[in-house]
Amino acid sequence: MEWLVITSLAAIAMLVAIFLLRLPRQGWMLFAAVLIFGLSGYGLFGSPGQPSAPKAAGLETLRSGEQLVDARRSLFDDGSPPASHLVLSDGFARQGRFDQAAGLLRNAIRDNPNDAETWLALAIALVEHAEGQVTPPAIVAFSNAQDAFPEHPGAGYFLGMAYLRSGRPEDARRVWGELLERSPEDAPWREDLEFRLAGLDQLIQQMDGMRRMIEAQNAAQQSAAADAE
Repeated sequence: MEWLVITSLAAIAMLVAIFLLRLPRQGWMLFAAVLIFGLSGYGLFGSPGQPSAPKAAGLETLRSGEQLVDARRSLFDDGSPPASHLVLSDGFARQGRFDQAAGLLRNAIRDNPNDAETWLALAIALVEHAEGQVTPPAIVAFSNAQDAFPEHPGAGYFLGMAYLRSGRPEDARRVWGELLERSPEDAPWREDLEFRLAGLDQLIQQMDGMRRMIEAQNAAQQSAAADAE
């Protein structure tokens, strides 16, 4: 499953280069080669197959409502059944009906504004309803989930994953770095988080190198055009 994360990071980097950095079509193959070379090297030396912490098993590349619900629940499972509003909203989320899930969760929060899992479920529902975009209401919900349970990794981890999915790796790196700083040395999720940060750092470094390469190429083309005139 670790390779799914690495592959997702590579795909996001490619999309960022093409659509945000306006990478010329003739540079697509070069950029893809750089990504493959760099990530292959990390795969050889970064131990991508290392086991994740038991409680972090669901913190991977999450797409479906089923996966998202199961991953969140695994972080809050203390042996007792979840609250009824979470059961109902999770049912909507599993079906991909995130708007209805968010509506139920908003009503529940009015009665219990300090419930960290409800805030996190709402944040995730808002991101999914926005088709993976981290909207201001979602950021508020993530922040409230963190405030309600500061020692819990859920808000930071899911927010970082949401930033990655929306093509914002630097924001993901910032959020996960802050989570690592406040995580105890013996935290069961720490090893998994360190591994993901190492891969993300390498990806960002490669993207920065490619950005400089593109800027230099554009400057050279502009200079050549000016000389030709």
